Amino acid sequence: MLLNKHPQEFIFDDQHPEVVISVGGDGTLLAAFQKYKNEVEQVRFIGVHTGHLGFYADWQEFELDQLVTSLLNSQGQMVQYPLLATQTHYHDGQEVTNLALNEASIKQVTGTLAVDVYLDGEIFERFRGDGLTAATPTGSTAYNKAIGGAVLHPSLASIQLAEIASINNRVFRTLGSPLVVGPDETIRIVPLKEQQSVIITHDLLNETSNQVDWIEFKVAKERISFVSYRHTPFWHRVRNSFIGDEVVD
Repeated sequence: MLLNKHPQEFIFDDQHPEVVISVGGDGTLLAAFQKYKNEVEQVRFIGVHTGHLGFYADWQEFELDQLVTSLLNSQGQMVQYPLLATQTHYHDGQEVTNLALNEASIKQVTGTLAVDVYLDGEIFERFRGDGLTAATPTGSTAYNKAIGGAVLHPSLASIQLAEIASINNRVFRTLGSPLVVGPDETIRIVPLKEQQSVIITHDLLNETSNQVDWIEFKVAKERISFVSYRHTPFWHRVRNSFIGDEVVD
């Protein structure tokens, strides 16, 4: 629709775009990111929300004309957020790298997930429970928050490892709280059982495999860029999403 109204100003390029406009909710933008993650350093994203203001949306659908004006007068303004980089090693020696905007997780297909957790190559704990999730600062407001993780400001180049229903008793012990690591640290998750069938997620994408040797999480060298003509501050987004306009005296 935007292109039809302004055919001289905008050129549609589905393969190598400079700007990607996502119309929908945050899930739609996550899908757009996954589609263009290999171009992420050349692309700026814009979120247009069709409901309430989302974490990745600065515009409402009735503001499209104003958005077009901002695009036409663009000076390249943008704000950047950290991303999560993962590397998965399989039994056959294959290694697969990936990026996530919100989070990546590892869960057991059935039963209890049993893994060793390494920080920078040193064993930290042996985890037993439903799973583990690693979240970016912007992703910390999503599934991470629902399982008791902290909300981190995106100016912090970090990832947060949170437990999903860990088993803690006199026999099995874990840290029992979220763990935040910086840009120079790596988290490695190693399944304890040979041929253990696990589910690995990256945002909206899922993979099931019984051939995983280990998966590593770290802050990606790439960052995602959003057009910032009228950027909503992060804590305003948090307040609008979880607290609302009510003021407590």
